[in-house]
Amino acid sequence: MAIPLKYNVRNLYVRKTSTLFTAGSIALTVAVFLTMMALANGLKTAFTSTGKPRNMVVLRQNSDTETNSSIAPADFQKIKYLDGVERDERGVPIASAETIVLINLPRIDDPAGSNVIVRGLSEVGQRLRPQVQIKEGRWFRPGSREVVVSEATARRFVSTQIGERLRFGKSEWIVVGIFTAGGTAFDSEIWCDVNQLMNDYNRVIYSSILAETTDQETLAKLVERVKEDRNLRLDAMSETAYYGKQTSSALPVQILGTFIAVLMAVGAAFAAMNAMYTAVANRTREIGTLRVLGFSRFSIWLSFAIESVALSLLGGIIGCLVALPINGLTTGTTNFSTFSEVAFQFRVSRDLIITALVFSALIGLFGGSLPALKAAREKIVNALRS
Repeated sequence: MAIPLKYNVRNLYVRKTSTLFTAGSIALTVAVFLTMMALANGLKTAFTSTGKPRNMVVLRQNSDTETNSSIAPADFQKIKYLDGVERDERGVPIASAETIVLINLPRIDDPAGSNVIVRGLSEVGQRLRPQVQIKEGRWFRPGSREVVVSEATARRFVSTQIGERLRFGKSEWIVVGIFTAGGTAFDSEIWCDVNQLMNDYNRVIYSSILAETTDQETLAKLVERVKEDRNLRLDAMSETAYYGKQTSSALPVQILGTFIAVLMAVGAAFAAMNAMYTAVANRTREIGTLRVLGFSRFSIWLSFAIESVALSLLGGIIGCLVALPINGLTTGTTNFSTFSEVAFQFRVSRDLIITALVFSALIGLFGGSLPALKAAREKIVNALRS
């Protein structure tokens, strides 16, 4: 016969002070855990949501990123006219040769600054990324020293507002537009004309090629064809796979967050354990009475364990509510693949909230098991005499 749950709910209410302090410590632990996981989740989302499944990225062989890749213009012409590359209404291949440059810009809150990606691309490159839309101003004009800046970059770095000038390469570039990229990795970039960028840096080679294929089956065949062509010495992959590999940048954040959360969870579990030991000590006579009424040792253990888990879930819910306001906040960190800053948003997803609540329940189960076992082992005579 199970002990009614209202018995445990009543006891949590009676011990309001102890309940609130214990729930508060668990809430703090869950809030920190959820914040760190939302940070890692947002960084992953920024990469995994970038790219179209039919787009193919071409890099130099053995290059992991665009920043350390180089492709000759002659190779671009070969890739551009391969069978399977999509063409527009005029029959022109939808392929973009692009150049990447890293520049250091001072942050609004940090004069030391950080590296930012400047991407040189053509009108075709813009077409290949439909998620990127101008929010303010206009697109840069081909052949001009004009740039468009992502909204996240404009909020974080100096001299990135419309009408202001950035100095890199051989001269100054004027900001003519601010774009949004739907929370993708492009939200951390500055865009300009590829030919003008190459001229300013005396470059005669591109960093990468982005091409749209007719379908995903054709994409797989083209990837193999590019890899197997020994004359090209290039590597290819889908755009989603390319950015998917960069999710490794989120791993250090996730490991650190988990480590901190585990340390705090141990402390929270001891707080729950202390609260439950106090509850057992104060309710020894009740335990004896329950045994006289016919409740088994297991029922008593289960009752106290459930009470501890309920207490922890209460703290978990409070912790989730405390952490929810960070959802959607923009921050940034270093992408260790490209050594540039990547802007992203905290992502508190439904799955993450469920994980946090399970995490809090485990804290309660761990912290309440020993006190519950002590309660179950109380001898009836000793309990009634207390």
